[in-house]
Amino acid sequence: MSTNPTNPTNPTMTTDERRSWRRRLGNIRLRVVVGYVALLAAALSVSTLVIRQVLLARLDDDIDRALVQEVEELRLLAGGTDPATGEPFGDDAKSILDTFLARSIPADNEAFYTLLDGTPYLRSFDAPPELFDDDDLIDRWASADRPASGTAPTAVGEIRYLATPLTTGDEASATFVGVHFPGPDRTEISELLRVVVIAGGIVLVASAALAWSLAGRVLRPVRDLTDTARDITETDLSIRIPVDGDDELAELGRTFNQMLDRLERGFRDQRGFLDDVAHELRTPITIVQGHLDLLTDDPAERDDAVAVITDELERMSRYVSDLLLLAKAERPDFLDHRPIDLGEFAQALVTRVRGLGDRDWVLDDAPPPGHTAILADPSRLSQALLNLASNAVQHTDTGAEIGVGVEVVTGATGAPVARIWVRDTGPGIDPATEASLFQRHARGVSSREGRPEGMGIGLSIVDAIAVAHGGTVAVESAPGQGATFVVTIPTGTDGAPSDDVEDAGDPDAPVPPSASATSSARSAPSAPSADHRMEPHVEEPLP
Repeated sequence: MSTNPTNPTNPTMTTDERRSWRRRLGNIRLRVVVGYVALLAAALSVSTLVIRQVLLARLDDDIDRALVQEVEELRLLAGGTDPATGEPFGDDAKSILDTFLARSIPADNEAFYTLLDGTPYLRSFDAPPELFDDDDLIDRWASADRPASGTAPTAVGEIRYLATPLTTGDEASATFVGVHFPGPDRTEISELLRVVVIAGGIVLVASAALAWSLAGRVLRPVRDLTDTARDITETDLSIRIPVDGDDELAELGRTFNQMLDRLERGFRDQRGFLDDVAHELRTPITIVQGHLDLLTDDPAERDDAVAVITDELERMSRYVSDLLLLAKAERPDFLDHRPIDLGEFAQALVTRVRGLGDRDWVLDDAPPPGHTAILADPSRLSQALLNLASNAVQHTDTGAEIGVGVEVVTGATGAPVARIWVRDTGPGIDPATEASLFQRHARGVSSREGRPEGMGIGLSIVDAIAVAHGGTVAVESAPGQGATFVVTIPTGTDGAPSDDVEDAGDPDAPVPPSASATSSARSAPSAPSADHRMEPHVEEPLP
């Protein structure tokens, strides 16, 4: 016996073929359409049955009302006068029946039968005579002593009847029977239901086709999601799902795209970190390896090599710390916001930077201590400013002026912002390198000439700290005219004056419940002159 190779129950099918059939039968689109069609078919079936029962019940009610109406007309006639004599009918049952049959015309599918003294008498025009041949039915009608209705099978089909006796004295002398033949009416109902079923089938097929199309459109984002996930590789996470609309599937697409954004950012940061490690550690490792290769038994030469190797290892340790700092910059716990008294912060900063080099350190501007406070991370902010100051030292000569300043001004959005700057009188920045100055490994010309072994991550750290505070870092410079680096960050307050800043300069002081910041009463200082600008060194901060 041959088997159908396309039959999913075929025992000769492979596991992959069976799995393929299960996938086809388990397709969400197919299941949605099948479920919809099954529900619609059930609704049509129930509706058809309900319509049939309602029509049949209404037909029975119409038949009963029609038969009762004929009996009422007969009773009205019996209470009147005989048109042939002009006298009341009285007990003349025969005249009543004759007159009624002569005047009344049965409706469609109706007939009148009369019995006189228990035997068949007259019938209406076109009434089937076969009913008078049914003795059992005649006996049932003749024996009725009160109006009696019922259903009976006959030679001409099922009938519904209402037998009403006409009494003379205490005995029934005649019987009037109204008969209805429900067969044609029921046939008409069946034809109507057949039309309803055919129309319902057509609607069902059309609805199935429409449901298939609509299900395809609704599930298109799911297919796009699958295709996108299939196209994503370990080296390319740039593909995104096109999202249109605001429904649940559109929200699914947006959520998936956001997940891809996070993954891409995470992989990019991971690759960047690995690239940074390779870039930053290549030079010191080469230096260490070279000294080890050339190491001899000479004690003096050995001491020099150990000193160089130790210095390079310390430099690698600083590089790793800086790289870890950049890797952590986007973490939510990167900053520890505390109130900072800007006046005390500026004075403490000038005191700290004096140890970086023999320069003429100048405090350009700062609010008085205890007057203006902001909410920021004092440790990270100090680290950024020390990086800028270290770069300034690397690009100025002994005794050159380096200025530090702090102020609170109104930002572009109307909210108060803190501006903290470091300016120098060095050689300035080449305009060609200014656009990429804050990128990792970016270095100015003077930086490459002054310290060719240095690595360019210093300003990247400053930029990361500023961005983490919700701010920016910018530079104003021209070749030969020095440079001014400005870190601008939100104050983290509403700008209202505060009287509770006594402990704001202490990084370990608790945050006051109403800490706020305000601009200094002095006017904002003008931008440093072009004579106080330099090209910064994009390197690691001093230890």
